[in-house]
Amino acid sequence: MNRLSRNALKLSFEFFPPRTPAAEQNLNATVARLERLRPDFFSVTFGAGGSTRDKTFETARLINDTTGIEAAPHVSCIDSSREDLREILQNYKNHGFDHLVALRGDLPSGLAGTGALRFASELVEFIRTETGRHFHIDVGCYPEFHPQARSAEKDLENFRRKVDAGADSAITQYFYNADAYFRFLDSCSALGIEIPIVPGIMPITNRDQLVRFSNMCGAEIPRWIMKRLEDFGDDLASIRSFGIDVTTGLCGRLLDAGAPGLHIYTMNKAEASEAIWAALDLS
Repeated sequence: MNRLSRNALKLSFEFFPPRTPAAEQNLNATVARLERLRPDFFSVTFGAGGSTRDKTFETARLINDTTGIEAAPHVSCIDSSREDLREILQNYKNHGFDHLVALRGDLPSGLAGTGALRFASELVEFIRTETGRHFHIDVGCYPEFHPQARSAEKDLENFRRKVDAGADSAITQYFYNADAYFRFLDSCSALGIEIPIVPGIMPITNRDQLVRFSNMCGAEIPRWIMKRLEDFGDDLASIRSFGIDVTTGLCGRLLDAGAPGLHIYTMNKAEASEAIWAALDLS
């Protein structure tokens, strides 16, 4: 397959809401830098159990008000009543948002209940019932399968339920094995799933952080990558250079095979995303 033209690709960056004034300044600077790359949207995450609900809204509104880039806030159904969710949706509609990322969300430690809705498919259905086609809805999916899935088959069925409920497109958990993504697409096609599935990309810039995140979300770090990262020890510059090279190569292979876009998990930093963008000539 041939790489799609820049205009046909869906390219986006993900941020998390800042918790301190210093973190807010850093995020504002990152947004300003990445805005120049002209992505299609910026997504803003939602903390476990609604722990950043207000900050998600404030961050997304700031992006909408100060940049020319669409903001797509995450909405989670964990620990939320239907009335809570109805209020959230109305608030986003009132402020001109028309793009959401609908996720079940992670269950915080010690939380006994999960809210009125248990699954992301139920959340997507609720959004469609309440707001019709007002929102473009992205959902998550897992080429290497969700760490809590009982089987690969069950995880694919769960994804199909989100699509059947009304999802418009999907963003994957990050991965470093392109074949896992390609096989996932084949499995989805066999189930009649035809929505765009955009690969999620995590730039490698910190070994310990990468291991911690991957253990939580079930993303596999290929042995050859891990061994190279171990060889670098505390040489952060070499880790960053190697990591960007590996991630850029992965992105190039995905795009050359016809991936509909890229969604980069920035960790609220601009440098790695800028380097990958330049190397792929996505300007």
